[in-house]
Amino acid sequence: MAGKITVALLSGGDSPEREVSLKSGDQVYEALDKGRYNVIRYDPKTDLNRLVEDSGKIDVALVILHGPFGEDGTIQGLLDLLHIPYQGSGVLGSALAMNKIFSKKLYADSKIPTPQHTVLGKGERLDPEGIFRRLGRPVVIKPVCCGSSVGMSIADEADRLIEGAVNAWVHDRTIMIEEYIDGVEITVGVIGNDMLEALPVIEIIPDKSRAFFDYEAKYTPGVTQEICPARIALHLTEKAQALGIAAHRALCCRGYSRSDMILRDQEIFVLETNTIPGMTATSLLPLAARTAGISFSRLLDRLIGLALE
Repeated sequence: MAGKITVALLSGGDSPEREVSLKSGDQVYEALDKGRYNVIRYDPKTDLNRLVEDSGKIDVALVILHGPFGEDGTIQGLLDLLHIPYQGSGVLGSALAMNKIFSKKLYADSKIPTPQHTVLGKGERLDPEGIFRRLGRPVVIKPVCCGSSVGMSIADEADRLIEGAVNAWVHDRTIMIEEYIDGVEITVGVIGNDMLEALPVIEIIPDKSRAFFDYEAKYTPGVTQEICPARIALHLTEKAQALGIAAHRALCCRGYSRSDMILRDQEIFVLETNTIPGMTATSLLPLAARTAGISFSRLLDRLIGLALE
């Protein structure tokens, strides 16, 4: 491709994770090599018409969106119609990874360990004691199609479970109630299309005042300690990396992904897979890449290259 590559940088959007997406977009914009790229920014909340009008001059898109309408295959479908290549998973992989129910089904089909769960639609009868008998105490409550721990809570009493379910239903008509696994939180990034590379494992230690790695812990500098490489045995590191690659493949991901896991003793459970990992100063995938010797700018170059393959 002669001359500069024209990159459409998409951030913002219309989801509960809009502000995080805008911050990620700012940092991606600063890190992109302006000698190589002509970068045009678009916010899908306001700029979709301009994106369509400009499509003929765009070589590649960087989709830095999170949550519904950005990470669920919606914007990917539009880019496919416009014949604009983009980093990361396509419509199918994006939709599958965004939906925690189908992710679990595909994990199970691929023999990937994941916590037990039950699913409830809005208006269905909620039986807290029956759920505790089946899944133990506490349980994790989360909307089926949200990221960044939006609408998520942990409950060990009936009233807390009901309150958590009502809050999760604000964000999605279907919620998942999941077995709580007490262990070490880790995450594994994967890069590649056909040839996959697992990045160093990150260990996540939320502040003791927080029950879990919630939205504020994810995006507020200093609230969470992130150790890379994780302080776990080599065989567990290799097992986690293999599970990250297996999850990436099971969900038909492309380009890159990051799978969140819990390590309990010698067992590793995959919780979910992110198809557009965060790109802020406190984000995990750039940390893992940096540990592997890949600068933020080089990471973006690599993702653009994968998009153009």
